[in-house]
Amino acid sequence: MDCSLLRTLVSRYCAGEENWVDSRTIYVGHREPPPGAEAYIPQRFPDNRIVSSKYTFWNFIPKNLFEQFRRIANFYFLIIFLVQLIIDTPTSPVTSGLPLLFVITVTAIKQGYEDWLRHKADNAINQCPVHFIQHGKLVRKQSRKLRVGDIVMVKEDEKFPCDLIFLSSSRGDGTCFVTTTSLDGESSHKTYYAVQDTKAFHNEQEIDALHATIECEQPQPDLYKFVGRINVYHDRNEPIARPLGSENLLLRGATLKNTEKIFGVAIYTGMETKMALNYQSKSQKRSAVEKSMNVFLVVYLCILVSKALINTVLKYAWQSEPFRDEPWYNQKTEPEKKRNLFLQAFTDFLAFMVLFNYIIPVSMYVTVEMQKFLGSYFIAWDEEMFDEGTGEGPLVNTSDLNEELGQIEYVFTDKTGTLTENNMEFVECCIEGHVYIPHVICNGQILHDCTGIDMIDSSPGGSGKEREELFFRAICLCHTVQVKDDDSIDGLKKNQVPRRPCIYISSSPDEVALVEGIQRLGYTYLRLKDNYMEILNRENNIEKFELLEVFSFDSVRRRMSVIVKSSAGDIFLFCKGADSSIFPRVKEGKIEQVRSRVQRNAVEGLRTLCVAYKKLTAEEYSNVQKLLQSAKLALQERDKKLAEVYEKIERDFILLGATAVEDRLQEKAADTIEALQKAGIKVWVLTGDKMETAAATCYACKLFRRNTQILELTTKKIEEQSLHDVLFDLNKTVIRQNGSLTRDTFSGLSSDTQDYGLIIDGAALSLIMKPRHDGSSGNYREIFLNICRNCTAVLCCRMAPLQKAQIVKLIKLSKEHPITLAIGDGANDVSMILEAHVGIGIIGREGRQAARNSDYAIPKFKHLKKMLLVHGHFYYIRISELVQYFFYKNVCFIFPQFLYQFFCGFSQQTLYDTAYLTLYNISFTSLPILVYGLMEQHVSADTLKREPSLYRDVAKNALLRWRTFIYWTFLGVFDALVFFFGAYLLLDNTVVTSNGQLAIDTHYWTWINHFVIWGSLVFYIVFSLLWGGIIWPFLNYQRMYYVFMQMLSSGPAWLGIILLITVSLLPDALKKVLCRELWPTATERIQKASRHCREHISEFTPLACLKSPRYRSSDCSNSPARRTNWCFLCANLLSRNTL
Repeated sequence: MDCSLLRTLVSRYCAGEENWVDSRTIYVGHREPPPGAEAYIPQRFPDNRIVSSKYTFWNFIPKNLFEQFRRIANFYFLIIFLVQLIIDTPTSPVTSGLPLLFVITVTAIKQGYEDWLRHKADNAINQCPVHFIQHGKLVRKQSRKLRVGDIVMVKEDEKFPCDLIFLSSSRGDGTCFVTTTSLDGESSHKTYYAVQDTKAFHNEQEIDALHATIECEQPQPDLYKFVGRINVYHDRNEPIARPLGSENLLLRGATLKNTEKIFGVAIYTGMETKMALNYQSKSQKRSAVEKSMNVFLVVYLCILVSKALINTVLKYAWQSEPFRDEPWYNQKTEPEKKRNLFLQAFTDFLAFMVLFNYIIPVSMYVTVEMQKFLGSYFIAWDEEMFDEGTGEGPLVNTSDLNEELGQIEYVFTDKTGTLTENNMEFVECCIEGHVYIPHVICNGQILHDCTGIDMIDSSPGGSGKEREELFFRAICLCHTVQVKDDDSIDGLKKNQVPRRPCIYISSSPDEVALVEGIQRLGYTYLRLKDNYMEILNRENNIEKFELLEVFSFDSVRRRMSVIVKSSAGDIFLFCKGADSSIFPRVKEGKIEQVRSRVQRNAVEGLRTLCVAYKKLTAEEYSNVQKLLQSAKLALQERDKKLAEVYEKIERDFILLGATAVEDRLQEKAADTIEALQKAGIKVWVLTGDKMETAAATCYACKLFRRNTQILELTTKKIEEQSLHDVLFDLNKTVIRQNGSLTRDTFSGLSSDTQDYGLIIDGAALSLIMKPRHDGSSGNYREIFLNICRNCTAVLCCRMAPLQKAQIVKLIKLSKEHPITLAIGDGANDVSMILEAHVGIGIIGREGRQAARNSDYAIPKFKHLKKMLLVHGHFYYIRISELVQYFFYKNVCFIFPQFLYQFFCGFSQQTLYDTAYLTLYNISFTSLPILVYGLMEQHVSADTLKREPSLYRDVAKNALLRWRTFIYWTFLGVFDALVFFFGAYLLLDNTVVTSNGQLAIDTHYWTWINHFVIWGSLVFYIVFSLLWGGIIWPFLNYQRMYYVFMQMLSSGPAWLGIILLITVSLLPDALKKVLCRELWPTATERIQKASRHCREHISEFTPLACLKSPRYRSSDCSNSPARRTNWCFLCANLLSRNTL
């Protein structure tokens, strides 16, 4: 039987009809429709429980173990442990089992505690009391018991328990006010509208008598999209169908404000609510360091297999002589003689695998996770990244990408709200060629009553006056602004204030700026009441317009429209939008004068909008209404059908004029971009604004400079030439200047070569990304990428949100595979934030959609400088040293075990005591490197900010390349040779050996470094005394009994260990001294200069000895962590040889 068919049948049977159809039908109040209306089909929906937890009491152990053993290191040690249990191995199963148990237990406790907190939060939410209507009465029950179809009552300041269709409210006009802070971060009050046929129901009995069904789409996560319709039954008549949209849907998690109560019917419950669908986990991002770490782990696995294979072969070669295979003191038994040779060889191979398995650092993953988790707090605690104006600080949504901040090669940034403040200020408006500037200054006096100054020609008269008034009315009516209700203003009641200052609220700062600007020119928007919009004109007369239709703004149309009816019965369609969207739809008006003014304002960096209108007859409006009603009632492709209707209606306009709004550049935005470019990071601006406005902003923030040659890849250019010709001409231009070699990604600013800046628009990008069918040779994408590689900066204007993500993906998947970062502040930036390797959200004025979906969030764009150049630099330096050190220390520890086999006849005899094998990675060596990974600073934070070029020293994963990895590995092998043969020779000279002390400096000392470094050695000594039976004789262990005491009692042994440490340090020290003197990096030059100039204090100063901060530097940049346990290694080797 076909598996897919079986799966479908099971899905239908177990999950209900709603999981395999495009829409669902909900019976309001669980009441069946009148007989004969339609068939009643009961459906199964989930209850209202929210489950954010990952585990249950029953599946925690198996599920958690399954997830942990998916890691290659954990699975490997599990196999080794099982091998030790099954066959006779040289080491006890405890040596592998105990470290593995420790790692698994610590991780399980951490994840279990986090999940317990989630369970606790879920229970608090699921047990909240909810009021719902049952048999005409108000009943109270727990939130988790709500079902789809229940009619719920919500009171003021309560959160909605599930997704509800708004039926009625205590307000007479059938509206309510809601805040969605917990959903998208927007704190402004949003207006929602009840269903037209149910808004008059104000009590429980009327609501309970409602006969209705709701047809709507299946649950989907888009907070701003909803498609449905409600069929209201009156007796046996045909039902009345009304469209339902996002303005009728009250979302779970939102809060009711300024409304006494509302009634709504539950349509999505529990994990099907939009809030739950949005909070589900996003795809996991992995850093370049983590990928390198996994590759190195595979290499060490290959080394391990090779060592075990070599020893197995050499063992049988050694035992080829009879007297070696079967000496007189170890005769073989008959079963041993009859054993299969290949089986015996395989068993020996596994035994050698067990013997050398400690070359794989089992605790590395746990240490790395702890380092990332604890290190992420340094961003959250950074006071320099706190913005006092907004009261916001940086947020870390994931700590998995900390080190990736130090590897960024491309930054993709939004413009509005990211580079600019998104704090709009009305500058001017142009009506029929006449410019109006509010509060014009004349002879030092502000003319508050000035209606404008004619900047182009004479003041308007006749029809011009009429157009002027229409323009002001259009701005006052074509918007979604709300007026905040205040009972009194400065002690006076509203009705006592003839022209009261209104407080406007909107999700768009542009709209507020326009309405406030027109208010200063004499027209004041008052309110929307009972579907009538009220405005106050210059004569202080109130004009009322009935709001008939609203065509909402969207990023595709780039315009919005309203249809209103005046008190005289005239019907107007007012439209405002981008010039590229309005001008093609205009049939008359002073187009050239307005276009000229728009272009001039755009060059100055102002945001411009054009305003147009047309008059509709009653018959025309009736046809419009029918088209809209048909599109709104559609359940399938409603957005597409509405867009088609809007396209038919929004045409043949009369142009009224244009507005100009200023969006100021953010503080230190130019300084931040300049620093990023000096650090070798390419900055691209992706915006939906028009080219002239965006280019002016790019010049202001120093992305483009005066000597930058601008290359254009725009629709206008493509119309003049073909896309093929434009691309090849641009490619020739950049290659002719820079030669056949393309400019390096990290070239930054250069005085030797011509700097190019590329401007591309959305239409041109669509042509480049479009698959080619003409069969011609070449690839437009590759040519485009080659042009971009040779440009210091790129501006992409007129970009749709999806195109922003396409640009990021195009660069991310190019042959160089650069590390990308996307930063933005609005919902339209979420797609590129999720696409980039690292996503950063600005906690701005457009809500928190970007901040919620990002990996990190910062208050201002200027904070990006410190996040990358300081925090990112430090994170990468620390974790790269940590990873290399883990592999290095295990080579130092296990390679002597490999050498020892040549001296014990390959008998699989262990060199170290079982206790030391077990505790080496857990206790003796993990804490010092963890603290080093949190504290180390090779240069000060101030130096990193002052010298952005230091960022290049760690770029492109410089510290985890193969050359560095091989150097660390050979260094570990050399140190192991020194330890092993040094101890061997000392023993031959009858010198009793002992433990030494660590005397290697780090770049930055704190009391924590001292405590863990010297503390680890003290712990080793105390443990050895304890394990050897000195302190507690009942713990004596025969192999190590009194061995450590013998070592500590010999003076020459101390000298021998010091000598071994000195010899092992010598090659690394010589290499660093020579490199620093002959081929110093920029970082090493800064270190040398800082030692002669001043002592540096950094972000960890509170942890240091503030009374006497002696920050000592060293030529060995590898720090103490690498040498912390050399004394331990020497002591163990010599301890073994004293037996």
